[in-house]
Amino acid sequence: MKNIKYHLLSLLVTALVAGSFLSSEKLSGVINPFSLTLLRFLLAALVLFPFILTKKHRIKMAKDVFPRSLIMSLFFAIFFICMFMALQTTTALNTGTLYTLVPFITAIVSVFLFKEKLSIQMLGVYLVGAVGTCWVVVKGDLETLLRLNLNKGDILFLLGCMSMVCFSISMKVFYRGEETIVTVFCTLIGGAFWMLLALFVFHQPLDWFALNAELALHMLYLALFATLLSTFIIHKTTVVLGPAKVMAYIYLSPVFVAFIMLLFEGKSIPTAVYPGIALSILSTVVLQVSNSQAERNQVC
Repeated sequence: MKNIKYHLLSLLVTALVAGSFLSSEKLSGVINPFSLTLLRFLLAALVLFPFILTKKHRIKMAKDVFPRSLIMSLFFAIFFICMFMALQTTTALNTGTLYTLVPFITAIVSVFLFKEKLSIQMLGVYLVGAVGTCWVVVKGDLETLLRLNLNKGDILFLLGCMSMVCFSISMKVFYRGEETIVTVFCTLIGGAFWMLLALFVFHQPLDWFALNAELALHMLYLALFATLLSTFIIHKTTVVLGPAKVMAYIYLSPVFVAFIMLLFEGKSIPTAVYPGIALSILSTVVLQVSNSQAERNQVC
């Protein structure tokens, strides 16, 4: 498969983001989500700052990139804000299920913006992928899925999902050949600005001193791996592969979460979840192969 390196990077970022759920769970209730996200952005940007400051061409490039990055980071921040506000009136189960719509919506938008092909068969594969992911989320309990009731919080989270789609799409739309490190730095600074604004609007405290040594390690993981490295990889892969291919790996997110919980917390994976894991993996592979085949046919 062409660009195999970028597909492997997409798998890596999916695993990194899946790991963030474990760290976020440890930090929840200790520090408010807006402050948590602001700290993630600031720490990640602080790591990149010397690499920007020591290169004159990067400083100049950052000035050109920042206005576009401010728009990209707005979409990123809106997703987090919608998620946090939605969880006040809905459940993690609902949001986890609704998030499976992101790859499909991204594929639809890519058809219009990037002229990508989307056949009936591909639509079916996206549906199977969503079913597989939902299966893992509800742990194979069909009754739980059937009892899923949408409320105002779910509508708000759907808006957040749309914003995540826009974030992914904007990475390719706004790309002008800049160095990834500059774009990521500007996006992180922009994200910090929007989250700081949200803190003031929603009257939330910082509470950063509430973090002890163990929680600080989880915070560093979120900042350095789930934010900095993930954003860097997502930008790289989106520019090369396109938003639809990168977002398709979301179907594997619950699978990675299940295995991470098994490895680090000893929580076994229920047998009822196995079919969902198989469907998620199969759908992701078929989507990537089909997209690559469609690209080759388009070139020919």
